[in-house]
Amino acid sequence: MRTLPLLALSAMLAAPAAAETIYVTNERGDSVTVIDGATLKPVATWPVGKRPRGITLSRDGKQLYVCASDDNAVQVIDRATGRVVADLPSGEDPETFALSPDGTLLFASNERDATVTAIDVPRRAVAFQIVVGVEPEGMAVSPDGRTAVSTSETDNALHWIDIASRKPIAETSVDARPRHAEFTADGRWLWSSAEIGGTVQIVDTATHKVVETIPFAPPGIAPEKVLPVGIRFTPDGKRALVALGRANHVAIIDVATRKVTGYIPVGQRVWQVAIDADGTRAFTANGLSDDVSVIDLKTNTVTATIPAGRAPWGVAIAP
Repeated sequence: MRTLPLLALSAMLAAPAAAETIYVTNERGDSVTVIDGATLKPVATWPVGKRPRGITLSRDGKQLYVCASDDNAVQVIDRATGRVVADLPSGEDPETFALSPDGTLLFASNERDATVTAIDVPRRAVAFQIVVGVEPEGMAVSPDGRTAVSTSETDNALHWIDIASRKPIAETSVDARPRHAEFTADGRWLWSSAEIGGTVQIVDTATHKVVETIPFAPPGIAPEKVLPVGIRFTPDGKRALVALGRANHVAIIDVATRKVTGYIPVGQRVWQVAIDADGTRAFTANGLSDDVSVIDLKTNTVTATIPAGRAPWGVAIAP
């Protein structure tokens, strides 16, 4: 049997195991930057609609959905060609959205008209629309597909929607300017970031009441610069990463204890964060430094900085 030289074997073991692709919306560039996950280099820039912000992958992985906020549409992008193949109808100024577990409904928050639009994805038509709080921003759908939640920046509230009845069912008061909402995998808790409040709050989904408030204090950073926005859980559900805006840091929270365990310095004005499927790396969209920070989640350090377009806002990862 032929034996590989030690150096060759070491190189094979050190090679990237997965060829992920990272997609970044550039709010002021009207584009999506495509990054090769193996080389950590930009490989393409796709033109899209005006002021792209929220971005996510379709359930089958073949398409991307992008909020073209100033075009009042959610655009569908073919991953194979990079072309916009459809504009899904939304309300005015969609910022973010959330997909139902089966991928058939997409819930978009419409900042200007204070509504949430439920889009029937296969039909590319509006399924229904609900009035919520003023300036709705973040959207989340529960893992069981029964409940949608929007965050109202001006009302400082979360609005809960029963998807089956298409009616609002509850309202939760939270800290100032809620921006992002994220359900835990079991659907038991909803985590919500408050940008001006400088906190993340945990809500009991059974009672719709806040049960925990988590503050942040990155070393050497003025409190007024701590502006939490994006929240993501690692695949094992053990840690949460929170983008802290102008603090230029990502906070790491132990989900079990609900305590901050560390801070990672990243690029300027970090908006959103995405975590890869095996939980080894995170990618941040840095809106003022026009780049993406790559975080090694084993060492909690930034290992690379990747140039993007103008004002990166959202991040999505595809295997």
